Amino acid sequence: MSETTILLVDDDPDIREIISFNLRKEGYNVEIAKDGVQGVEMCKKYKPDIVLMDVMMPKMDGMEACEAIRANLETKDTLIAFLSARGEDYSQLAGFDAGGDDYIAKPIRPKILISRIKALLRRNNNTQDNNTQLFELGDLKIDLEQYQVLKSGIPIEMPRKEFELLYLLASKPGKVFSRDSIMDKVWGTEVIVGGRTIDVHIRKIREKIGNEYIKTVKGVGYKFIRE
Repeated sequence: MSETTILLVDDDPDIREIISFNLRKEGYNVEIAKDGVQGVEMCKKYKPDIVLMDVMMPKMDGMEACEAIRANLETKDTLIAFLSARGEDYSQLAGFDAGGDDYIAKPIRPKILISRIKALLRRNNNTQDNNTQLFELGDLKIDLEQYQVLKSGIPIEMPRKEFELLYLLASKPGKVFSRDSIMDKVWGTEVIVGGRTIDVHIRKIREKIGNEYIKTVKGVGYKFIRE
């Protein structure tokens, strides 16, 4: 039996049955919640490796549940993938803004779902295996262990994807990261999102830390400027 635990949060019993069957067939431990409120509580209880979260649910929708999980110190780093029939760019951006790590469109295809779960786990393990846990660049401190950014000693709140994007760029000051490279390392090659996603995240990071740290290399990508 796998040591990986997946929490499935969905109000549709048929979807819960299909997805849980396929996950267990792959050897994953599966816990099930029927709505967002129950999902948040079960996330605290079971500390799953990944939460598969439906977006449209009663009592508390997936976006609200994700934000509640991120707001709790014990569960804030849990991987969260949204499940939704809405595939528009703005809907995906809203999911990432809420703190999601992936966005999987319904109808769910089991092989694609398993592939995306494995990709999420690989990326998470690669990030954790990075030997450099702390960057101090000018008045910025980027702490991987705490998933925290400090500017002049003041904590700056960042959703997981904003943090991972900033951490990637800051890991090699002066290196130009192409858009494809950023998408691969931060979102994974199997995550299909609109081209605006990186730009929106960069804009939000700049709003929080200032414009002087990240330079746009027109037609290529972005690089971090060491102060």
